[in-house]
This record gives sequence, C-alpha cells and structure tokens, in this order.
Amino acid sequence: MRTSTFAPLTATPFAMTALALSIACPTLSAEPLFDSTQTYSIAAGGLTEALTAFADQANLKLVFNAELTRGLSAPALHDTVTVAQGLNKLLKDSGLGYRLVGKDTAIIEAKPPINKSEPQSAATMPAVTVMGKAAYDANDPYSKDYALRDSATATKTDTPLMETPVNIQIVPKAVLSDQQAVTIDTALKNVSGVTASAGSGGLSDDLYLRGFRSSAIFRNGFRYDSEFSSWGKRQMANVERVEVIKGPASILYGRMEPGGMVNVVTKQPLNTPYYALQQQFGSFDFYRTTIDATGPLTDDDTLLYRMNASYENSGSYRELVDSERIFLAPVLKWNISARTQITFEMEYKHDNLVNDTMVWPYVDGRFIDMPRGRNLMEKTPENHDDILLGFNWSHQFNDDWSISHRFATERRDTPNSVAMLGDGLTGNQLNRIVVANPADINTYYTTLDLTGHFNTFGLKHTLLVGGDYYNNCSTGQYYYGDPATGIDIYNPIHTGYRFPTGFDRYDTDTDFYGLYAQDQIQLPHGIHVMGGLRYQVIDQADKVALTNLSVDAVTPRVGVLWQAQDWLSFYGNYVENFGATNGLAQGGKPLPPESAQQWELGAKSEFFDGRLSATLAYFDLTKQNVATTDPSNPLYSIAVGEVRSRGPELDIKGEILPGWNMIATYANLDTRVTKDNNGREGLRMYAIPRNVGTFWNTYDFQQDSLKGFKVGGGITLRDGSTNVPNTYNVPGFVTVDLMAAYNLKVSKSKVTFQLNVNNLLDKNYLQDVIPGLGPNSRVNIGTPRTLLGSIKVEF
Repeated sequence: MRTSTFAPLTATPFAMTALALSIACPTLSAEPLFDSTQTYSIAAGGLTEALTAFADQANLKLVFNAELTRGLSAPALHDTVTVAQGLNKLLKDSGLGYRLVGKDTAIIEAKPPINKSEPQSAATMPAVTVMGKAAYDANDPYSKDYALRDSATATKTDTPLMETPVNIQIVPKAVLSDQQAVTIDTALKNVSGVTASAGSGGLSDDLYLRGFRSSAIFRNGFRYDSEFSSWGKRQMANVERVEVIKGPASILYGRMEPGGMVNVVTKQPLNTPYYALQQQFGSFDFYRTTIDATGPLTDDDTLLYRMNASYENSGSYRELVDSERIFLAPVLKWNISARTQITFEMEYKHDNLVNDTMVWPYVDGRFIDMPRGRNLMEKTPENHDDILLGFNWSHQFNDDWSISHRFATERRDTPNSVAMLGDGLTGNQLNRIVVANPADINTYYTTLDLTGHFNTFGLKHTLLVGGDYYNNCSTGQYYYGDPATGIDIYNPIHTGYRFPTGFDRYDTDTDFYGLYAQDQIQLPHGIHVMGGLRYQVIDQADKVALTNLSVDAVTPRVGVLWQAQDWLSFYGNYVENFGATNGLAQGGKPLPPESAQQWELGAKSEFFDGRLSATLAYFDLTKQNVATTDPSNPLYSIAVGEVRSRGPELDIKGEILPGWNMIATYANLDTRVTKDNNGREGLRMYAIPRNVGTFWNTYDFQQDSLKGFKVGGGITLRDGSTNVPNTYNVPGFVTVDLMAAYNLKVSKSKVTFQLNVNNLLDKNYLQDVIPGLGPNSRVNIGTPRTLLGSIKVEF
C-alpha cells in the first residue's frame, strides 16, 4: 500500500490540497542520474498514469497538481533516454513543463521547462516519501492486470470503481488472452450472475443477467439489439475488455432488460507501434488467424491508426455444422490538439454459418438415447454481412469542461437465413418443417454529452448532461412451416430440404429519443452521492400492420457510497428501468412497455495497491408488465405478469501474490414468477440456475529457471434450472478447464506458445432445454472436451 509524507510547501505555486504524487521507486536508496540513459516501457494513456509509471522506473520523486494532469493524455515511451528526455516526451503537447530539483525530485508545472542546471533551493520542496508498485496502463498490449480500477461505462465519466455506487465488473485483456476467449460467453463466465445459452441455433449471443434474458450487447456504449435473431456472435479480435453493469442501466443508455448491460470496449490506436500475429488451432478443425497493428502515421503523433482483423474456419462436434468468419476493424484517430480529437472507425463482418436447432426428442418421460453429435435436421445455412461506420469527436474546453459527440450507423444483411424444426413424431419418424427469415436491418445511433467539474459550498461536482437518438429499421420476410421429409430418430438418413414458399412480410421502424442528466457529488468524510434522471420517448411503427406505438417515461437512479478507507467502500442504490414492448393485445393494440425497479446494497474492497479487488452485493429486482396469455383469447397477450429476482453476488479478481492471478465468482439467483394468470406464480424462471459459480487462476513463474512459463486452470459450476413446470429440470454440472503457456524473447519480438483445454473431463451436459417437451424438444448441448492451441508473435 502506498505511504506518503508531506512537509509544508514554501515558495511554490501549488495548493497543498491539490498535490498528486507519483509512485516512486521500490528501492529508495537508489537515486536517478539525470544525465544517464535508461530504457523505459510505458504505454500510451492518461498523463497521470504515465508520469506515475515513469517515476517508478526512474527512481524519481514527482510533485504535480492533480488539476493540471486531469484529462490529459501522454504518448507511449519505449526508448532509451535520460530523465529529461523522457519527461519532455511524456509532456509533449500537454502545455506543462518541469523542474529537476536536487538529486531525485522533479516538479511538474504549467509553464515552459526551466533549464535543469538552474539552481534550486531544496528548502522549496516538500519532504516526500512514496513507496509502491507501478501498474500497467489499462490499454497496454502487454498488460497482465486482472483487476482494473476505473470505468466510464456505469457513469459515462471516468470514475474510480471504489467511488461508484454501482456494481460494475470488468474482464480485462489479460483474462481474455489467458482463456483464449474467442466468443463473448467465455469472457462472461468471469462475472457473477451472468450465464449464457446457445441462442438461435448457436448463431447469436444469448445472455442472462441477474435472471433476465438480454437482447442487446453494447459496443463502446452503443447498443446492438439482436432480438434473439440469428445475427451472429460478437467478434473478439478487436475487444480490449468487457464491462458489465449489474442491474438496470437505462438512465444513460435507454430501453433495455433490467438485469444489466454488457459493454464491449474495443481497441483504440496507440502512440507507440505495436504489431501482433496470432495463429490458433484446435479440436473439430478449428483454425483462426488474427492480426493487430497500431501506431502513429505521422512523426508528431497527430494521426494514429489501429487495424484488427481475423479469419476463422471451423467444423463442429455436431454433424453437418461448420463455419467461416471474416472480420476487419480499422480505426483512425486524429489528434488535432491536446484537447481535441476525432476518431473514424469501421467494422466489417462476414459469416457463413449453419443454423443448428439441436432438436432432441423427449419421449416417454426422457430424452432418447443418441450421441450428442447427432443432428436430426439438415444443413441449413445462415449467411450474414454486417458493416458498421462510426465517427466520434471530443473537445476539452479547459481542465473542467468537455464535450463529446458520437455517431454510428450499421447495416445488417441476412439474405439466406434458414432453420429446420421438429413437427411431431410418427413411430420412429420425426416430422420436420423448414422456416426462413431473410432480413435487412439498418441502425443509426448518436449521442452528445457535456461533462463538467465544479465546486459549490466546498462540495465537488461532476455533472453530465446529454441526449441520444437511436433508430432501427427492420425489413424482411418470414417463411413459415413448409413440410420437409421425415427422418428416423434412431437411424437418420439425410435427404436435404427445399426452400419454403409461403411468407409474411414485415417492416418496422423504431425511434428512441432520450435526454438525461446526472450529478456525482463528493462530500466530506469519503461520502459520494450520485443522482440522475432520464426522459425517454419511443415511437414504433409497423408499416405492414399499420399500427403505431408511442410511449414515454421518466426513470431515476440514485446511489450513495461511503469510502470508509482507501481500500473499503460501502454503497447502496435504487434505480428504475424502462424496458421492451411485449407484443400485441386484442385489436392489434401494442402492450405497454415493461418496467422494473431495483434496490441494491454492497461493499467493495481493494488490496495490494489495487491489484486485487472484491465486490459483495445483494439485489432485489422486480419487473412488471410482463406479457401473459389473454384468457379471453389465447392468440393475444395482456401485460399483467411480474417477475422478481434477488440474491447475493460475489466477485473477486486480481493478483494474490507476485505472478499469481485469480478470479472467483458466485451468485445465488432466486428468480420467480410473482404474478401470472396461467398458474405459474411462485415457479422459478426458465434457464436460470439457483447457484452458479466460477473459479479461475493462473501462475506466471517468477523463478529465473522457469521464467516465461505460465500455468492455470479453473472450474465452472451450475446447479439445475427449471424447464417446464412440474415436468423436467435441467441437471446441474461442473466443468474443468486448464491452460499452459510459454513465452520467450526472439530478437525484439515476444513469442508465446499456449494450450487451453476446456471441459477437461469431457462432461456430457445440457446448458438448458428450450421450454416445451415432446418429440420436437430443442436443447442447448454443452460442448465436449476441446483443445485450443496458439502461437502468438508480438513486436
């Protein structure tokens, strides 16, 4: 833990209360030689963090005003330079200078640098003793940190997690790398209360947060609705980290499910050149190649770029299933000045997939005996093209006020989307039908935020005022239920299929408008208060049925946090949610949107200078206006249902000892129907296990003889979940994963060899069973033992 001692300042321009101190050298007896050179390794990022890392590596004591460096960025420093040269590069374009004083101290100040030989009185300096360990920048490609300390997702302001009265969990790059997270559900295993299923025949990300199914994954704060359609799984080649807000987040992001929000943070351009090539290969003919390249395009770092790309080709343990995926993600950043930046970005995704509905007949009170790889349907293709274009800019008026604007547009095209389903059993013959859903989806999203810092009556405020607009246009045809040739469930012979003929056309246009305001207030004695409101309007038009829906709502969020110690915070929050519309009532009238309320209490802690963190929370979340069958006409619905979810959650992650990282999660989810008109009151919700937990740890050997070796492993456990009331419960399961890696230096490059084994014991299990048992039953089959190898070169 850091310790520091300050003596009163004399004849200096700094206010005592505004001093910020760097992390200095671990060995205080060693003094820097200002004229000697040293090799530094500092990633691009915030200026405060960069100066902290520089001081640690240079055995240097720094004194600077926190207000001067807040919001400023610094380039990377991977050079052999003197202390003066290093400070000159880090402070370039910041408007700040420095003074070297005595043998081991420097002052950062808002004026041009003074010649280091100018005499300075040691009496003008405070007595400073700071001890600690330097940390990686969060965006450093070589970062090994399992615990990150800041996030902007929950508040849209850069707020330390220990000062945020919201439960937010981060899965950083180091974890994604150690687990070789090719899909987002692998990443989300590291967050309590989050489970994943195989949505749309395994073609989309199907997530459950705090007991509620989520249809949206956010990218840098922009929503991506899937509506559980087969629009492809999130590509991970350009993912920097995954952040999860627990509970309703609609105040800043609009309509969503109340269980939480998953936000993918993508890789951004860096000042220092970095290149990586990775080749992965594994079970079931899996091959994946990724590249990552970034750096400046100009000598003065005005233009920066980043290019991420991947190509994947894979078979499957399931018959007739394979995939081919192509992904490109270029980004260009223009640093107009130290206070103004513009970013242009694009993502292109092309997927050739197979829709595997995993039909497994349930006959005479049990699932029939057949191998988990058997496919009773035909090979039904799912072709998908997706292109996203984004434009973002930000300007910092001064150290306290800034504005940012972001715009993105996305076009999704699924020209060939076919699926096959069961349709009853005749003897051993499973009857089958073919459906299809070719579609075009166009999305536009923009948001404008103004952020300011100011004081009133000694209280520090961080004010956010903003608005957003989201438009989704979806057109297509739904081809329904053409019969296909039956198949023997015990001796299947595949005959192919014909594309269906009859269809219904759909054309919907939805507009979301939102205005929001939020104030974060820092009170004395470590108390932080956050409050905010959102006004949301939804206009939805069905151009085929000629129906319109227009609704609005005001949703609040309040939170209080007490940071009792630097390492311990207690918090509570209350938040309301504005959710999805549910379908149609009699007469074609849309049902009112779902609403939800949540209470939460929790505690957060940090240890070992923030390298290990823990969060314990208890939540109580209730959702109303859930659609239920209309008893007077079963073809329609009424919004009288209510579902409640509550329970404790625990998340622990970080470094326990040098080289030893771990993640431990646990959630007890009591998710039940509390109001219903179909006799389901008191029953647990489908696909939600009562207990779910994970444990993962890795050890990076510190001994010289074993330097470069890393080993790790973990377990995932889930108890049973409910399928159909009083009929079938999905059994619980435990899976074991292992990993081993070795890295070495080859010239200026780092080469890493890695092997991951998932489901080591080859556990045969079902993740869940789609409601409705019988000959046409659909399940989500757990993946058998898989090996995933990797060779990665970085330079």
